[in-house]
Amino acid sequence: MRRILATAITLALAGTGLAASAQEQAPAAPAAQSAAVTTQLPRTARPTHYRVEVTPHAQQMAFDGKVGIDLEVLEQTSSIVLQAADLRFANSTLTAAGGRPMPAKVSIDAENQTATFSVETPLAPGRYTLATDYSGVINTQANGLFALDYPTEAGSRRALFTQFENSDARRFIPSWDEPGFKATFDLAITVPEAEMAVSNMPVASSKSLGNGLKQVVFQTTPKMSTYLLFVATGDFERAAMKDDAGTEIGVVTQKGKVEQARFALEGSRDVLREYNDYFGVPYPLPKLDNVAAPGSSQFFSAMENWGAIFTFEHTLLLDPAVSGVSDKQRVFSVAAHEIAHQWFGNLVTMAWWDDLWLNEGFASWMEDRTTRKLHPEWDVNQVGAALTSRGAMGRDAYATTHPIVQHVATVEQASQAFDGITYGKGAAVIAMFEDYVGAEAWREGVRSYVRAHAYGNAVTDDLWREMDKAAPGKRFVEVAHDFTLQPGVPLIRVASQCVDGRTQVTLAQGEYTLDRKDKVPLRWRVPVTVRGADGTIARTLVDGNGALELPGCAGPVLVNAGQKGYYRTLYAPAQFKALGQGFARLPVVDQLGVMMDASALAAVGLQPESDVLDLTAQVPADAPSDLWEMVSGTLGGIDALFDGDAPRQAAFRRYARSRLSPVLQSLGWDAREGDAAQTRQLRSGLIRVLSTMDDEQVIAEARRRFDAFLANPDSLPADLRRTVLGVVARNADAATWDRLHALAKKETSAMVRDQYYGLLARAKDKALAQRALDMALTGEPGATNAAEMIGLVAHEHADLAFDFAVAHREKVDTLVDSTSRARYYPGLAMGSDDPRMVDKIRAFAEQHIAPTSRRDAETAITGIQTRLKLRAERKPQIDAWLKKNGY
Repeated sequence: MRRILATAITLALAGTGLAASAQEQAPAAPAAQSAAVTTQLPRTARPTHYRVEVTPHAQQMAFDGKVGIDLEVLEQTSSIVLQAADLRFANSTLTAAGGRPMPAKVSIDAENQTATFSVETPLAPGRYTLATDYSGVINTQANGLFALDYPTEAGSRRALFTQFENSDARRFIPSWDEPGFKATFDLAITVPEAEMAVSNMPVASSKSLGNGLKQVVFQTTPKMSTYLLFVATGDFERAAMKDDAGTEIGVVTQKGKVEQARFALEGSRDVLREYNDYFGVPYPLPKLDNVAAPGSSQFFSAMENWGAIFTFEHTLLLDPAVSGVSDKQRVFSVAAHEIAHQWFGNLVTMAWWDDLWLNEGFASWMEDRTTRKLHPEWDVNQVGAALTSRGAMGRDAYATTHPIVQHVATVEQASQAFDGITYGKGAAVIAMFEDYVGAEAWREGVRSYVRAHAYGNAVTDDLWREMDKAAPGKRFVEVAHDFTLQPGVPLIRVASQCVDGRTQVTLAQGEYTLDRKDKVPLRWRVPVTVRGADGTIARTLVDGNGALELPGCAGPVLVNAGQKGYYRTLYAPAQFKALGQGFARLPVVDQLGVMMDASALAAVGLQPESDVLDLTAQVPADAPSDLWEMVSGTLGGIDALFDGDAPRQAAFRRYARSRLSPVLQSLGWDAREGDAAQTRQLRSGLIRVLSTMDDEQVIAEARRRFDAFLANPDSLPADLRRTVLGVVARNADAATWDRLHALAKKETSAMVRDQYYGLLARAKDKALAQRALDMALTGEPGATNAAEMIGLVAHEHADLAFDFAVAHREKVDTLVDSTSRARYYPGLAMGSDDPRMVDKIRAFAEQHIAPTSRRDAETAITGIQTRLKLRAERKPQIDAWLKKNGY
């Protein structure tokens, strides 16, 4: 799954730098109780095959189903326990192989989301079939079987989709809804004759049932976990092609949109070819579809269902009128992520959610690696891995972090495990591990792991065993355990001296932390790469302390050369000064690494703020776009420290604009032929940052272009469209807000319409923000957009959005994915600058969040407290630097 991670966390941290038979039972408890679901199912039985028949009633938002489950009883028992949520049962039987059906009594445990099927005669070990009729509900959010309504030129249409990860297959079929219980599936669905149905496997048969209905039967799936089952039905069309191995690759969209998925289709073919080679095990299914859905989720953009990836339109379709280079990159990288899951996650699945990172960390790493390989023009300076690692460190430096391999006991905890540690840190440490053992040894270990566990389940140590065999002579398992079984960020302290014409480097390992300055550091064995003055590369494993020697003394020593190590680097003052003097000669990726580490270390008082500002002051106007994007982001983060302090912020903005405005003037607002992707992205980034600094010229130019756009939509190029509209929306008055609202109401493209409603939630004006909040609860924006609108309001008005959501909690709960509420509400609040928000979050958590699910609430509380404390410590240093430099 490609999760939309809690960007507010990252931003907050950067500032310190979501009529049946008698046996029928009552439905399960409301989804909000899912946090209490704790125990795994008993191991007395296991499924081998499911035969599922489902008939949705889309207008009634309900469905009927029949299931026959072939199972093995492993020890004598009188009952079979399955997971089920919001389901009713009738006509349930258990049948031994060759025997007669035995009536089964069904009892529901709503709190633990289970259904127990009991018989009078104990079941001896052996093979049985459990059969039952059942019914369930169609949801409005992405849990179980859900409906999405979307506008078309012919009027509103409804499509149905499923979303089962992490624990929602139980809302569609009574099942062993845990990743360790793999089985095969036969699925049949009854749908309107004119609609298309899509599932994991190709259609086996389709027959008319009369009354405008048909039954579509799909081929049998391979052995897989329940969360990977998928079905969708709607007014779709499909385009497909075959790859070199004969796999049919397809895209499925609402009618009239399939050409907008052409880039995703061709990219998926290229990615599949790459993965077939890399993994050494061919993709095993006959087809691989990517199904586009209108709407959105606050927490994910795509899901890796085996053979039928689900992706929201904003991350699959490219509309030439509105989609720029960043959209193109997102479409490709997300497809690369989800296709990687076809091996890491689907073919080999983690045994339990403790090892979720085996799915998500690896898919994120493969996404980055494959995007760089197949589209090197998007990352010419190889900075992607460095940005990924530093992004994860912000979250990992708090006391509320967790190890990559973590204990998961509840459904809500499993949902919360999809976070920046699992994804970002997971990908970052893999990049470091690969660099440590070598790319070929790493690939051989991965291949051996996939071959050994295909169609089965695994834990992290299963991979480490294969890797240890592929990389003999390395202390690999020790290093891997250090970085996956304990939390936190190592800090490497560096000192060097010249002795007899050679540079002697000493390294000492500590820990980088944002909120525990006196913490006793954890111990890691850290692979460290050092580049000397003459370009010589040396590697060592720092186990507490380390030392190495390099030839020559003519230039600075750079630690973490290439920026693949997961650690912060703190240089002694003399070494950092030398590094600053030679900054322009460093590779771009190392310039970014030095700047990111200096900024993070300055935020916690380990390095002077002047070091960071001096670096931003010396970047030349013609420096690579990647470096200027980093300067822009760094200055934007510092600017946020002065929010609410207008005189001091004005002084800082004079300096920031003096650096950024000339770069934008040099680039111009309009793209030039041959502009690289980085240039186009820098242009948009500078416009955004300068506008947040209230640059009057930038805001005026955005408004001028918006007025031209209203007269002629073609006047605003796709690469600037979202940027310009975002600037205008953030600075909107009531009349402008009404114009954007009018555009939203008349738009017939679901994807573009959703963008407009998002813009309405970005206004700085508090009254307009309140109008957006009120609108979110009306149903006008669409069921899946409302919670996102509230979240977008929180970017500018955290207190307003949080208070509003809490005041309307019962309604807002219906707008949020059911297992994600424990992160959604704290996520709204974490950008607050009001110390009183801490007590509000704490009170909300105590009343509405289970004690086992409060990690996000605790992170938000700690983030607010730490940010306010560090802000007070940093501002005087920045003031002093500005005064010294004439600002």
